[in-house]
Amino acid sequence: MIKLAPSLLAADLLNLEREITKMEQDGVELLHFDIMDAHFVPNLSFGPALCEAVHRRFPNCHLDVHLMMDNPVDYIDRFADAGAHTLTLHLEALDDPAAALGRIKARNVRRGLSVRPHTDVRLLLPYLDCLEHILIMTVEPGFGGQKLMPEQLDKIRFLRANGFRGDIAADGGVNMKNAALLAEAGASVLVMGTAYFHAENSAQVVQTVKELSK
Repeated sequence: MIKLAPSLLAADLLNLEREITKMEQDGVELLHFDIMDAHFVPNLSFGPALCEAVHRRFPNCHLDVHLMMDNPVDYIDRFADAGAHTLTLHLEALDDPAAALGRIKARNVRRGLSVRPHTDVRLLLPYLDCLEHILIMTVEPGFGGQKLMPEQLDKIRFLRANGFRGDIAADGGVNMKNAALLAEAGASVLVMGTAYFHAENSAQVVQTVKELSK
């Protein structure tokens, strides 16, 4: 089944309760948090306090937390305590990926790794058996509104060809024009920002994505 994960960055931040309530009414269970530290990527976003607040108010909403930051291991426990359902760390920011994934598992949180567009996807191969989730950046991370890099679909195909059966998320420039291509390549989670939160009919976006599984 193809799942939609709306990116909080594109939501109306002054009306988050309304936005997430509507998201749940549309039938969406995943909410994507881009956590950026202005060092690993050139932007600054949210922290664990916001994740915790959303988790308290919307306990059935699965928090898909993407740590785009230096020293992400230092924040595993903080985001686990805040209610993260999935924690995705960037391979490029880790000295010992296996140890980091073990720490996430110890907190009963789904383990994820991500790679930037110019990182060789083959570097993920030693960790496939330790992952429930892989996030492929289809733009250079840091800002929304970029166009998807179509060559990144080859990374998704490569991971499926090498036996990965967990979730593969595509993040960056994902919209209804390329959603079917991503699904055909093997993506099972589509991270959408403006394509969902700024859509004229967000419920139709959700329905269209679900139909990609048929």
